[in-house]
Amino acid sequence: MSSPELLLNVLRAELRAAGVTYKILAERIGMSESSVKRMFGQKDMNLSRLAEICKAAGIALEDVFRQAADVTPHSDTLTLEQEKSLIADAKLLLVAISCLGHWTLEQIVETYELSQAECVLHLIALDKLELIELRPNNRYRLNVSPAFHWRPDGPVQQFFRDHVVSDYFKGTFNHTGETLLCVPARVSDRSAMEIVQKIQHLAAELARLQQDDRRLKPEERDGFTLLVGFQSWEFSALTALRRPETKPELPRTTHQIGLKKR
Repeated sequence: MSSPELLLNVLRAELRAAGVTYKILAERIGMSESSVKRMFGQKDMNLSRLAEICKAAGIALEDVFRQAADVTPHSDTLTLEQEKSLIADAKLLLVAISCLGHWTLEQIVETYELSQAECVLHLIALDKLELIELRPNNRYRLNVSPAFHWRPDGPVQQFFRDHVVSDYFKGTFNHTGETLLCVPARVSDRSAMEIVQKIQHLAAELARLQQDDRRLKPEERDGFTLLVGFQSWEFSALTALRRPETKPELPRTTHQIGLKKR
């Protein structure tokens, strides 16, 4: 994501937090609502316009730049050695996952059986692993991009496959904001790649919403986990019922998405 996009994403979040809609903003800066929407949609905004919008919305321009700097993307993945270090210590992995969810030290200690001293030591370890940049008062900045994902077939992915997936799908997925879909389909490789791109966009959108909602009070947010799988696959019990002439591998694409509260 480019710097202008980061600035506009931060500005949108600030406008939302201030309760300033595009319509209200348009009235304050003497533009039509459609022009304001187009300006944000086309990412066409010079510095003077940015300053004008911040002034009209009562937002400090310096805060917008500071927050954009805080979310400047880095790597989308960790190295193999970094992931191995996380897997070697269950509590370190716990704190790493909490940091990726933007939990504060206080929230981690309040929720899990970790002392403050233990948690600080783990934050220091994550700083050495360069997953985070530890700051004064045990605050931190993530050193990974909003599009961060674990290495395909890496140690953490394998850990999730072995221990997390079955536990995740034990849930009922019937609470507010939860859903479970399993959609079989026969499509071309081109169509399958289009779905993969949409899944990536969905993950990026979830990261953006999480960033926007960081301004809300802790009690106004809940922990959700999105688990997505998309592969050429058929349930083995169904494969066993195939006619002999159809036994050879055929394109069998399944799209599975789960969104569940923590």
